[in-house]
Amino acid sequence: MSSNPVAETVASLMPRAKAELTELVAFKSVADFDQFPKSQSEGAAKWVAEALRDEGFQDVALLDTPDGTQSVYGFLPGPAGAKTVLLYAHYDVQPPLDETAWVSPPFELTERDGRWYGRGSADCKGGVVMHLLALRALKANGGVPVNVKVIAEGSEEQGTGGLERYAEQHPELLTADAIVIGDAGNFRVGQPTVTSTLRGMTLVRVKVDTLAGNLHSGQFGGAAPDALGALIRVLDSLRAEDGSTTVDGLTGDARWEGLRYEEEQFRKDAKVLDGVELIGSGAVADRIWARPAVTVLGIDCPPVVGATPSVQAGARALVSLRVPPGVDAAEAAKLLQAHLEAHTPWGARVSTEQIGQGQAFRADTTSPAYAAMAEAMSVAYPGQEMQYAGQGGSIPLCNTLASLYPQAEILLIGLSEPEAQIHAVNESVSPEELERLSVAEALFLRNYAAV
Repeated sequence: MSSNPVAETVASLMPRAKAELTELVAFKSVADFDQFPKSQSEGAAKWVAEALRDEGFQDVALLDTPDGTQSVYGFLPGPAGAKTVLLYAHYDVQPPLDETAWVSPPFELTERDGRWYGRGSADCKGGVVMHLLALRALKANGGVPVNVKVIAEGSEEQGTGGLERYAEQHPELLTADAIVIGDAGNFRVGQPTVTSTLRGMTLVRVKVDTLAGNLHSGQFGGAAPDALGALIRVLDSLRAEDGSTTVDGLTGDARWEGLRYEEEQFRKDAKVLDGVELIGSGAVADRIWARPAVTVLGIDCPPVVGATPSVQAGARALVSLRVPPGVDAAEAAKLLQAHLEAHTPWGARVSTEQIGQGQAFRADTTSPAYAAMAEAMSVAYPGQEMQYAGQGGSIPLCNTLASLYPQAEILLIGLSEPEAQIHAVNESVSPEELERLSVAEALFLRNYAAV
């Protein structure tokens, strides 16, 4: 990359990028204000706003979104008649989980073995810094050739939809010709990747009741219907013998056309224990990017410690269903609820409640923006060709933007490759990826301006 002036500029800015990411990671900006003070999120929002002002952005604003959090907006005007590109990232982060399991403190950016560790370093505070690096590199090499809007969300990890609702109420704010979502990641370190599909999701609570109250398992067990046993039966009905998801009315045989994900590599990435089989059938990419997947997220029942010899009168669970592009999440939720109700045994009383959803997303990879990004990535990653991957997770904002701005081209890139361990303890970012992707984004903006 050294012969490219943009790449040389980004390389020279990396010490500053590390210092800035250190400051940003230090904010405990978890958007769950029962766990972490709101002032930490507000501090991170102000940091982003100040960084945008320092880069010459206009109309910089802290937007109060309906879920009680703030998103940061700014506009950087380009040449007259230029295209407009929206750059997205989020400054909120997942909770650190067990802080004692971190090798270094979660909110202190720490360099170790060539990576930078800290909560949000990859997902997605690193994405904020990536956008800043790309713009600085262009400013140092002839200027930014497009109008740029930046939006940094404050509650993406909570899934409370604040920015989606705000965008729907102010549709003119985020209009753009192309949108770069900096919240995905390369398939592997050093393998440039755009994410072309996202699975949608629905969350359903299911409650099973069988008795007016708990009963002595010696006196009544064997005839009294056990609510926890009934719930286990219901949940088991959501999987075939091989572990494939089976929701009545939902097909699960789609194929992924694109990047292959070898089973051995997946076992390593997922840290599957020796001797434990993968679930489902078909290629790994089919299973995680092109097909529905059910996961039981939690069960309310007595813990083992302190349990009494009782037949349980009631039990409940939280079930997540991921759905591929082409499947409506609201319809999938109805199918899931109907399945849970139909498969509850022994005439037990069952109730279901949908508590959240996000639609799946599929990008138009034939658009000019994708050609511009492919060319940019081939320069930022010499000898590598841009790959298309799916992502099993959901970014509900993608669909909101796609429906508000149907003409806009949406690309997903980012720093969350497998080694980053986002959402887990010891999250980290590869500084080489941050450098290369910042170069790629800068060159993309230049290529796209010329389309």
